[in-house]
Amino acid sequence: MILYNVTVKIETDTHDEWLQWMKNVHIPDVLATGYFTENKLCKLLIDEEDGVTYSIQYFCKDMKTLHEYNVKHAPRLQQEHQEKYDGKFVAFRTLMEVV
Repeated sequence: MILYNVTVKIETDTHDEWLQWMKNVHIPDVLATGYFTENKLCKLLIDEEDGVTYSIQYFCKDMKTLHEYNVKHAPRLQQEHQEKYDGKFVAFRTLMEVV
């Protein structure tokens, strides 16, 4: 199983709106692609004055599945996030294998 992790630090003044959008729009849109079997939304337990950091975790069966998602859906979904919150966040992605 592959864990596709997206870490996002969102500015404090945008946090509440962003979190609702993630829960109600973005994450459901990612899951609706059918490539992921489950997800988790985790908040890092650190206090920062300039933002709040989250780990959004998506699980899929293998690298082929993730590659297909990245080709067919990721660019559009990432662009939607970028356009909506441009300049208000930083993000990076990591891949892990569940062992």
